[in-house]
Amino acid sequence: MKRSGILNPQLAQLVASMGHTEMLCIADSGLPIPVEVLRIDLALSAGVPGFLQTLDAVLSELEVERAVVAQELVERNPALYAEIRRRLGDTPVEAVPHEEFKRLVRSARAVVRTGEQTPYANILLQGGVTF
Repeated sequence: MKRSGILNPQLAQLVASMGHTEMLCIADSGLPIPVEVLRIDLALSAGVPGFLQTLDAVLSELEVERAVVAQELVERNPALYAEIRRRLGDTPVEAVPHEEFKRLVRSARAVVRTGEQTPYANILLQGGVTF
């Protein structure tokens, strides 16, 4: 049995197989997920697991060179955006209109659906390299 880190086998395998520039989406429970994109559904109940909790787990294992959020998140939930910025440090974060964000999700390797019920609590993480 794995002792630490991401315990969900599907998510652990995805993070381990991510390549440079590939995208992974962490989403609230309401984001529409295109049928052609892999869905890793972690949602257990309202708020469980939370968006930030899931983001922390992924960031502990994935090298990220860039992130994308919806402009609506920046405008309507500045506290959550500040938490995202704090966690990402110097990693560039681009804000795009929510409709554009949903179009970008189509190019993600997978969407990790959380139990989060905060509007626009979604992020696309672009894989980086460690060298």
